[in-house]
Amino acid sequence: MSGDDVVSTPLDHRDGETVAVVVVTHNRADLLGRTLDGLAAQTHEPDSVIVVDNASEDHTRAVLDAHRGLHLQRIHLEENTGGAGGFRAGVAAAFDQGFDRIWLMDDDVVPAPDCLAELMAQDEAFVMAVREDTHGHLVEKAATDFDLTRAWAVHPKRSTVETDFGDRDAMPERVELHNIAFEGPLFRREVVATIGLPDSSFFIFYDDVDFAVRARRAGYRIWAIRDAVLVRQLDFSQQHDLSGWKGYYMYRNMFAVHFRYGESRLVRAKPWAIAAAVVAISPVRGGRAEASNVIRAVRDARGMRSIPGSGTPPR
Repeated sequence: MSGDDVVSTPLDHRDGETVAVVVVTHNRADLLGRTLDGLAAQTHEPDSVIVVDNASEDHTRAVLDAHRGLHLQRIHLEENTGGAGGFRAGVAAAFDQGFDRIWLMDDDVVPAPDCLAELMAQDEAFVMAVREDTHGHLVEKAATDFDLTRAWAVHPKRSTVETDFGDRDAMPERVELHNIAFEGPLFRREVVATIGLPDSSFFIFYDDVDFAVRARRAGYRIWAIRDAVLVRQLDFSQQHDLSGWKGYYMYRNMFAVHFRYGESRLVRAKPWAIAAAVVAISPVRGGRAEASNVIRAVRDARGMRSIPGSGTPPR
């Protein structure tokens, strides 16, 4: 991070809790502009908007120049640290400046004008906006059941807000979550003081899941707030090329979560079983590239077994 590129705006203190928004971006200046326009239209004005620019090479700086009225702070990182590194840098900046609450989002979502007001009205330590697509369809994939007790389930996410309810109108006002995406969660600074910062070692994928698991293990409950609307500008792409670079991170980080938080030896051994199965079927599905990815992923995930701040593996 270059100190010359960090622009601090004096905090506008008001009665009640202060809130900083952290937005992480990388080479998506036009989408970022829509996100910032949405933040500028909030009925509850944020005290600061901290944009972490992950070494963008497009016209991101020009977009930021056009949104100076947002109590804007700019952190321009010298290299792309992934979403995980960007959120760690932004949360650290907001925490160090003493904000009472911190609201996270990527550069591809736009909050409804009353989104922040709905979240701030909740007297809870950890809440989250509920995402929909540009057609108004519910697309909230945060887990309502994330089970790390079953060794025989390949994926621990067993149900989501979207699969449980199908439509926003079918939701109760609040839904308890087991994990989150870093697209709309708002938490009090006490959460960071208790569990620490997002873990930058994830780079992309599962850093948000890890943060939520740590919070729940510390006793915090996480609530999706039905009427806090966040509009996702891009379609979800859940099926990544597992033989490419994203596939490596998908495997590695899923394995790391199992190694860290699996509730039994069998669950913590599941990454080895998955890796063996992927290698076994690679001649007919995935090929050498996916097999190489999963072997490297399970090896590297072993080095991520320590929970941030603990210094030692959980078991």
